[in-house]
Amino acid sequence: MSTAPFRPLKFGVTRVTLRDGVPGTHYLKADQELQPFAARMTDRLQHWAQTKPDHSFMARRVKQADGSLGAWKHISYAQAWATARSIAQGLINRGLNTERPVVILSENSLEHALLGLGCMLAGVPFVPTSPPYSLISVDYDKLKHVLRTVTPGMVFASDARYAKAIAATVQADMEVVMVDGAVDGREVTSFASLCATTETPAVDAAIAATGADTIVKFLFTSGSTKLPKAVINTQRLWCANQQQMAQSMPVLAEQELVLVDWLPWNHTFGGNHNVGMVIYHGGTLYIDEGKPTPALIAETLRNLREIAPTVYFNVPTGFEAIANAMQTDDLLRKTLLSRVQMFFYAGAALAQPIWDSLFASQEREVGERIVMGTGLGMTESGPFGIFITNPYVHAGDLGVPTPGLELKLVDMQGKTEVRYRGPNITPGYWRNLEETAGAFDEEGFFKTGDAVKWIDETDVHLGLKFDGRIAEDFKLATGTFVSVGPLRGKIIAAGAPYIQDAVLTGINMKEVGAMVFPTPAVRALSGLGADAPMSDVLASAPVLAKFQDIVNELAQSGTGSANRIARLCLLSEPPTIDKGEITDKGSINQRSVLTHRDDTVTALHADTLHYIIKPQ
Repeated sequence: MSTAPFRPLKFGVTRVTLRDGVPGTHYLKADQELQPFAARMTDRLQHWAQTKPDHSFMARRVKQADGSLGAWKHISYAQAWATARSIAQGLINRGLNTERPVVILSENSLEHALLGLGCMLAGVPFVPTSPPYSLISVDYDKLKHVLRTVTPGMVFASDARYAKAIAATVQADMEVVMVDGAVDGREVTSFASLCATTETPAVDAAIAATGADTIVKFLFTSGSTKLPKAVINTQRLWCANQQQMAQSMPVLAEQELVLVDWLPWNHTFGGNHNVGMVIYHGGTLYIDEGKPTPALIAETLRNLREIAPTVYFNVPTGFEAIANAMQTDDLLRKTLLSRVQMFFYAGAALAQPIWDSLFASQEREVGERIVMGTGLGMTESGPFGIFITNPYVHAGDLGVPTPGLELKLVDMQGKTEVRYRGPNITPGYWRNLEETAGAFDEEGFFKTGDAVKWIDETDVHLGLKFDGRIAEDFKLATGTFVSVGPLRGKIIAAGAPYIQDAVLTGINMKEVGAMVFPTPAVRALSGLGADAPMSDVLASAPVLAKFQDIVNELAQSGTGSANRIARLCLLSEPPTIDKGEITDKGSINQRSVLTHRDDTVTALHADTLHYIIKPQ
């Protein structure tokens, strides 16, 4: 590990208070109180529109006639405020309300952002919906579920790519608003006409009628075990969480905030955490239309060569691609590292080789390391909940609770579940009383299902580290519990850069197996051409030899049947969003993969797969 100094970064919470409850229960809080926060996120938007009206709120590259992306188009705070007021008037004219919200079928865009702001001013919830529900799904089951759950009064889509999904799922009498394009056989309202609505005093009256309990949006969960649930996001939840973030991460207010971000707004990381911090602090968000995939990562790298963020957020696969590119891309290193104060990842484990590569590039370019922040949160917590206390972070470290959030640590099945109670916690799931009742315990703590343990049992002020999802853990036939999260992270680290993710198998069996999703790096390892079928790539001698080494290494470090990989197979078919095997952020849904690939699991443990790699 490098010994270069870290770029200075202040940590807002470094000490906690711990108290005991009934046997097997403990309570953990930050040693500082949550400071007063705005009643409504729209108050922050109005503040910036008045104090720095010409400052850029958001920017997106303009799509050219040939489909390429050109120069940045900016929207100032004054423009955003004025346009949002016109949109709000249009929603008021239509009588939309909490029972008839606005469903948004769109990727991140300026129009998406403006419509959401207009909804907030009018007091009409909006529902950012996962684009793959419309663009990738073939049966539209999850989109139909969203529409049934929220009963919208308006559906918005960015362009004609969504026309097929709209025709298949949206009732004929439902108003559809689009930026571009049309839907065959039905009238469509142009987004431009909505923005041109002449406002009246009704807009200020609507704003005045909103408050801390007003529902801002419904964010749907990934639906790992059941159909997605609509998480209620109130003004209090969002504003409290932004103040919590500001106290845990003082860097957000220390300089003018600039984000370059691709994370989808239908997910709480992109839509609440990142968009929210820009509104709260008067920053600028550059919409990155790249993604951490082989086809789209070039756009992300292009943007990071041009725009220098002050903090940067991504998922591990994104940081892996950036780490690899920075080894040879001088301009990328120079721009990205010029003023970034903190990196931050979430969604999955970050393998140690990626950390090392990032540190090496940072030291080479600027002579210091950038802190890699991480923590724990979820859709139901706004999402920010737990954050690190110092720069010396290791994979799996979470840290301590943010001010105002109390953690309840409960012994369960040999593990410790963390539960949340605070102003940033959702009041429940929309139109789902049963799930809401089951989500909270007798003291009003939200049951996360996440397991944690102390980073150092002799120093509680260092905080917690991740210990897997309790629901993912399983027993072998011997009765021994398999702790999925830590073992999965161990596999990914051992196989870097060739393992994207791993799903553990062996429920009620004698030994643990692993189904591995490989990264594109295996193609180069195989020596086969770019057009070779993935099945041939994975069956090639160099790839099999490499994974044999990985399995051998894992076996040597295993201490028993519950943490020893006894058999492994490589999956040529990537995880699919349509089946719920992967989320918009790229994280794997273990249970869904096991369900949809049950035949592979059976064959793996019956020794009937063509290639099974076992320790030697």
